[in-house]
Parts: sequence; structure tokens; C-alpha cells
Amino acid sequence: MSGLTLKRLLVIIISQVLGVLAGWFIITVGFNNLRFITPIETPQGRSIGEYGIQYFLWTAVPLGFIFMIWLDKFYDTHILPD
Repeated sequence: MSGLTLKRLLVIIISQVLGVLAGWFIITVGFNNLRFITPIETPQGRSIGEYGIQYFLWTAVPLGFIFMIWLDKFYDTHILPD
């Protein structure tokens, strides 16, 4: 494997891990903080099981792609065409 391929794999793995962590943070912590923005009386934090695995993946994977775009730019891996 070339060095560029390893960098690309590393960027993909790191971005998806960051997407999962960001998704978990938004679902468990971020939903609790909605009460400061909207007049919700009870906290709305959820666990991943309550939120649903499929919905969690539909939240985390696109967040991972957002991270991948920025990591691609900073690590100069050319995953996305210029």
C-alpha cells in the first residue's frame, strides 16, 4: 500500500469515529440543552437504544462525511476531486 492510500484510510476511519462521537453527543447531551432554546419543560436526552440504531446511523454517517471533507482538505489526501 502506498502512503497516500494509508492516509486516505486513516482519514476515513478518523472521520467516521468523529461522526459517531458527534452523533452520540448530539443525541444524549444536545437534546437535553434544547430546553434552553425552546420552551420544553422536560429534558429530551435519549440513549442510542431509545433513539434507534438506524436513526443513529443516519445521523452519525453524514456527520462523519462532514468531518471527512475537512480532514481531506487538511491532510491533502485528494479523496474528493479538486
